[in-house]
Amino acid sequence: MSKPVLRIAAKQRIAAKTSGEVEAVFDAYPKPLKARLLALRRLILQTAKATPGVGALQETLKWGQPSYLTAETKSGSTIRIDRVKSAANQYAIYFHCQTDLVETFRGLYPTEFSYGGNRCMLFDASDKLPDAALRHCIALALTYHLNRRKTARAK
Repeated sequence: MSKPVLRIAAKQRIAAKTSGEVEAVFDAYPKPLKARLLALRRLILQTAKATPGVGALQETLKWGQPSYLTAETKSGSTIRIDRVKSAANQYAIYFHCQTDLVETFRGLYPTEFSYGGNRCMLFDASDKLPDAALRHCIALALTYHLNRRKTARAK
């Protein structure tokens, strides 16, 4: 049985309804983390809408985590968000570990974020997010494959 997914067109309103499975995952988070993860979701959707070449996002669950894919354009790498199970007050944004995305973010923003190896940025629920830097990183992830194709063509 396939999982229901939500396709979010770039020009649609951000307050789109989500699938029941994704909604259930958000509802299961403790209140402070739920609010932070929903804010992170909005930031991902807003960044996708404002980033040329991204197109519609697909919201689904991967490994039980809310995930955002550029299924329409294949422009980017999947972004996942979730709480950090080993730390009650932390949450994270995950990127594909076989890309150089986190390494790139670490080079661009060495002190703005805490990183978890080569796969995620870690956040504390009580901290304010560095909005502009995070939007830049999300845009880089959502255009990862597009940018690699452009670089390959330029060679």
